[in-house]
Amino acid sequence: MNLKLSSYNLEFKQFGKDAILIEWPKEISEEILLDIRNFVFEIEKQKLQYIIDINFVYYSLLITYDSDEVGYLDFKNVLNLLYFKRNSISNVTKFVWHIPVCYDEIFGFDLHFLAFEKKCTVKDIVTLHCSTNYVVYGIGFLPGFLYLGGLSEKLHYPRRIQPRLKVPMGSIGIGGTQTGIYPKNSPGGWQIIGKTPITIFNSNNKIPIEIEPGDEIRFLNISLNEFEVIEKKCKAGNYELYKEILND
Repeated sequence: MNLKLSSYNLEFKQFGKDAILIEWPKEISEEILLDIRNFVFEIEKQKLQYIIDINFVYYSLLITYDSDEVGYLDFKNVLNLLYFKRNSISNVTKFVWHIPVCYDEIFGFDLHFLAFEKKCTVKDIVTLHCSTNYVVYGIGFLPGFLYLGGLSEKLHYPRRIQPRLKVPMGSIGIGGTQTGIYPKNSPGGWQIIGKTPITIFNSNNKIPIEIEPGDEIRFLNISLNEFEVIEKKCKAGNYELYKEILND
């Protein structure tokens, strides 16, 4: 895999007492996402004991650290030097995850409404939604909620004026220019078009979520019967989500 090393002018900000926010140019791009992911890989290779947690989404990287062990300015200098001293790009493995989704009307509460608004058929909505790979730009506001880029402009639609008090876990929604998967039961205002039988996020697992920013998602249309079969396998712990290595 031939990857080009890029360097950007980074902006460092103190984020509270125990965190540092690093921002790339404010644009949503796969190049910036790849640069962040590789920088994170380099940081993790250093095994800095005072780092507590690392999270990134779109063009921002947030690192939580033990401020009793290292000060903000010293840590900033370490990170800045590490970023600009890189002489090669890390060959980080990325995957395409195939997520089964049932678009039956019992799950897709807003599917017919969306088809009406878009002046097309439900089949058109489903076909279009399953026709592309979606880049995972981050994991966000709910633990395990995937920020996905790449939704066709033909499917862009505003969020509901009145959010639902409870959106079921696994629901697939459209909100503005994005599509996403609800990792747990929660309030939400996205237009719901289907549901996956798999559990995206499980806090009881050693690795709560296997999907990482930079990976891609492909939705697969399944029937209601197939949904029930996969759901039973998931509950029994004998269903493995299919993934393939993504080649650039």
